[in-house]
Amino acid sequence: MILNVFRNPKRFVVLFLLILLIDILVKLYASISLYRFFSKPFVLILLFVYYRMHNNGRTYGSVELGLICFFLGDLFIISHKNVTCLGLSIIFFSLGKVCFGLRFSHKTDFNVSRLIPFSLVMFVYTVFLVSQVFENLKDFFVPALISFFLSLLMFQFAFLRKGVFNKKSYLYIFYGVMMFIFSEGIMAIKTFKMELPFQDVLIMLLYGLSVYFIIEGLNNEREINASLPVLNPKD
Repeated sequence: MILNVFRNPKRFVVLFLLILLIDILVKLYASISLYRFFSKPFVLILLFVYYRMHNNGRTYGSVELGLICFFLGDLFIISHKNVTCLGLSIIFFSLGKVCFGLRFSHKTDFNVSRLIPFSLVMFVYTVFLVSQVFENLKDFFVPALISFFLSLLMFQFAFLRKGVFNKKSYLYIFYGVMMFIFSEGIMAIKTFKMELPFQDVLIMLLYGLSVYFIIEGLNNEREINASLPVLNPKD
């Protein structure tokens, strides 16, 4: 019975949103943070199983490894007030971004001029985010800077999938990575600067949906220009 839920995308999204909602409620109302070690892991576990059942036998170890890194990052970030746990969460999330960035990359050439405006906007956003938390980063300045850079790189790879893979897959992954970056930004401001309205709901909701969108995009991925000639970046 439960396997049928994973095989049916519509049923799965209902189950996933329910588990995500439970974790958010635990985060908001549970008096003991230990409870989140039971509610939060299921968000990534569901997506791991869902991906494995829908990748049609293809082996993409970077996706599974990325989900495992995010899973470990999730566990450590629950105790983000502990310096060691916060550092380990940044490391595991950074490794997860590398894994997904590698999965999003492809060998098709692209028009460099198309990337410049996008990169400029993301660079400005990253600089703004760093400027907001700079004073309180202290020993976390370099790890945070590397983490933000990897987010920017992952987003660029997601953006460059346009025209190479089908539109549904492209949009799912593009919006998923965008939500991940917004979630990460809110978490950074919360951790290193100040409290924000609805921060706990926004962080987990955007994060959970971001990974779901990424996995759904990968499950629906279809290359559309495999038979087309490779474009020269100067064209």
